[in-house]
Amino acid sequence: MARRQPMSSSAGSKDADRAILRPSASVILVSPTNKVLLLHRVHTSSAFPSAYVFAGGNLSAFQDGEIPAADSPARHLDSDVYRRAAVRETFEESGILLAKRHKDDTHLIAVRNSKRERIRKAVHANELKLTDWLAEIGAEPDIDALIPFTRWITPSNVPKRFTTQMYLYFLPLNEDDGDIMESSSQIPNPTSDGGVEHTAAEFDYASNWLSLANSKAYPRTSDGSKEDVIMFPPQVFLLHLLAPLLPLPKERPFRIEELSKQRDDVLAFLQTSQPLWADKCISPYHIGVADDGRTIVGLDKPGPSELVRGGRRGDFERVILTKFSKAGPTQGEVRWRRDIPSDNLSPKANCSVGLMYL
Repeated sequence: MARRQPMSSSAGSKDADRAILRPSASVILVSPTNKVLLLHRVHTSSAFPSAYVFAGGNLSAFQDGEIPAADSPARHLDSDVYRRAAVRETFEESGILLAKRHKDDTHLIAVRNSKRERIRKAVHANELKLTDWLAEIGAEPDIDALIPFTRWITPSNVPKRFTTQMYLYFLPLNEDDGDIMESSSQIPNPTSDGGVEHTAAEFDYASNWLSLANSKAYPRTSDGSKEDVIMFPPQVFLLHLLAPLLPLPKERPFRIEELSKQRDDVLAFLQTSQPLWADKCISPYHIGVADDGRTIVGLDKPGPSELVRGGRRGDFERVILTKFSKAGPTQGEVRWRRDIPSDNLSPKANCSVGLMYL
């Protein structure tokens, strides 16, 4: 029989439905060897403490341009202001600058480490506008290469809510002969922001990140203690979609033509669903409890009533199983909805999950 959880409030609350959704952008950054970047937040972070997250953050009117009004439909649509924020936040959080001299360039601009870190800190402190500095050196943020890949709406029972545009960005493949390297002179190794919000920034294969997310054997910290692997539904879900398309190498590193083919497979996959993955809007909600006690999270609802009326939808075919605790969600795993026994589904699956995420 399905077990009930007194963990959430009605998603139909008018006050909650009207709560201001803070616009944010997040980037699934794919390396030259088709690994995915995740950042590990510090335990004292103001949002998502200790969680593994994609690079991203809130839009800034000063840095990114005019932000759509809270009651505007454009608040929940991909646009240049979201894209500029995605580039800026990726730079602030990882040190990787997604910028080019010309739109048709095949490589990102190269910046000396010392100068890059100086600019990075100045942008983070709002002492310098990133787009102004790029214009001064004859470059611009590479917003055209950002690929929309779902939008996520924080559930209505959470006080701090976000409308987050997710993007994919493929860092340039190395065209040089020989072994494929992880980075080039234009792509520095990702670094943390000095402990302000993150303790680590690392590329790894999507399947390895998923194994970590679903792990019950937690890694040890530097002081020898154990910690839960906290990963929120957007990360678990999007990594799950990418894992079979950007696989682990088996006997040898992938050749450049193989890496390119994998990227083509991702682009083809993005066209396989209705609505398209670029247009899906997801606000997770509780639909039941699995036999092992994990919460079953539905992904088909878009969140605010105006998005429902506008025809926005998420993904009905898949659900997420995850274990919620005070620290955050752990043991996340994606399943086909059709494989969930009906006895595990709640009779009234209309409760939103108490989550925040980027």
